[in-house]
Amino acid sequence: MIQSFLNRFTKNQATIYTLLLFSFFFIAYILPLGERALFVPDETRYAEIPREMIASGDWGVPHLNGLRYFEKPPLGYWMNAASIVLFGENVFAVRLPSALAAGLTALMVFVLVGRVLRRHSGTQEDASILAALIFLSCFEVFGVGNTAVLDTLFSFFLAATIATFFLATEEPPGSWSERGFLLLAGLWCGHSFLTKGFLAFAIPALVLAPYLVWERRFRDLIRMSWLPLLAAVFLALPWAVFVHLREPDFWRFFFWNEHVRRFLSDSAQHKESFWYFFMAAPGAFMPWTFLIPAALPGIGKRLNEAGPRGRLARFSVCWLSLPFLFFSVSSGKLLTYILPCFPPFAILLAFGLLHALGGNGRSRIFHWGVMGNALLFSFILIALVGVQVFGYGGFHPYKHPWKMVMAVNALAFFIVFCLWALGEGGRMKKLVRIGLAPLLLFFMVNFIVPESAGESKAPGPFLEKYASRVSCDDVVISDESTIGAVCWYLNRSDVYVLGNTGELEYGLKYEDASGRRLTQRSLADLVKENPGKTVVFTRNRKQPEWEDGLPHPVFQDDSGPSGYVFSQY
Repeated sequence: MIQSFLNRFTKNQATIYTLLLFSFFFIAYILPLGERALFVPDETRYAEIPREMIASGDWGVPHLNGLRYFEKPPLGYWMNAASIVLFGENVFAVRLPSALAAGLTALMVFVLVGRVLRRHSGTQEDASILAALIFLSCFEVFGVGNTAVLDTLFSFFLAATIATFFLATEEPPGSWSERGFLLLAGLWCGHSFLTKGFLAFAIPALVLAPYLVWERRFRDLIRMSWLPLLAAVFLALPWAVFVHLREPDFWRFFFWNEHVRRFLSDSAQHKESFWYFFMAAPGAFMPWTFLIPAALPGIGKRLNEAGPRGRLARFSVCWLSLPFLFFSVSSGKLLTYILPCFPPFAILLAFGLLHALGGNGRSRIFHWGVMGNALLFSFILIALVGVQVFGYGGFHPYKHPWKMVMAVNALAFFIVFCLWALGEGGRMKKLVRIGLAPLLLFFMVNFIVPESAGESKAPGPFLEKYASRVSCDDVVISDESTIGAVCWYLNRSDVYVLGNTGELEYGLKYEDASGRRLTQRSLADLVKENPGKTVVFTRNRKQPEWEDGLPHPVFQDDSGPSGYVFSQY
């Protein structure tokens, strides 16, 4: 009986591939979450704001270091805070919501493609599994999904908004099923708004309106828009009113600073050229970049189809291209901004590659693309070993040999799986091997971060080393770039800001924050007023700027030339 069950199980390739997909997510996204200290400034910020919500009991208005912080609405902080409540104040809890959001987005892609294909041909085929695997194995999706930032949550809510609206367009006009999907799209849109603001309305509109025009459904532009818009407003309105009553300046600052200035101003933060995302995309879409040429003919064929699969392909083109162009036009750019483009990329690539490989799994362009992957990572492997052994201007990536061994194994695993995809087997076997190629690299990356990167970006271990030397009544001072880490690791929300204010500038303007910013002179005065009870934590390179006029520290240590300095006066 057991043997009969095993025989049936092994014959069911869809079951095997689905288990592989869930295993990939668990091994790459969940298991290693707690193995790297939080990086400054983003991860420590999105850990500290939720911690302060829990500590203060104020869940309505975000604060960082006890100062008003109006750059984002609260839903992402609430998610992180809930994780901290469940799993404690640790790195795993802070990163878990982002990783789960990546997994849920992959699940949404899986369900969307599977539902469409069942309507198209009565079967789920392989595209739903492959699309979800492509999404999870993209380098940017993994990089952001293993980092404590809000972009993965926002991308999931956006993807859910856009996908459920598409499902509504597939239902009979005016039916209850159509209304249900539209209502659900609006609720997801409301969640998007509470995570990052007005982009929650702009991006879906950029996708959905052109698609309806493409399908010549002009009347649906108005008919299908009011219900999701109403649902989104209904969901977001209670907090929007609450924060206006508590902090009347929130919406002015949030709208003009985080939307208008960031997207249009010449002084926008992270300003880059129009071509920034075009140049960065090849690396972000790895390991699938070299396979795009093989997929293009199949994507073109799907675009000309009349059924549900063709409509999903045309919809995905709008979903991929228009937000990508929108973010390219904006002044401020971060690579994480194009994360919403990855679900449609995965869908289109799955359609195109399955068509390219056909029934026999053979395609010359596909094989060239796979060889491109293998050659590129072979070059990276050789270069890494060369720099480690011979050095480059005195630089060696790793001080510990075991890290180098793990990095070599991960790269070799990638190359072997690419070469395996060139061997015999059906189309799904070949494509799944490509998707699994980065698995060991994804699992190990948090273990093999070069010491120099940890020294400069992760002050947590150094802070924890001396946390016991800091009492609750000590005066703590930090520069702006490390203040989130100081607050998180020392459980403080009253740290003085030394020098430039950066993202804390707005919160420091309020009267109740008076005196929290220090100049060199006021720093010296504060140290003299609190002898033996003053702690200064800054980047090592900034320490000489503040030493003049200060007494000799009673204790001082640093974490390296590119690291941090802990001083007690």
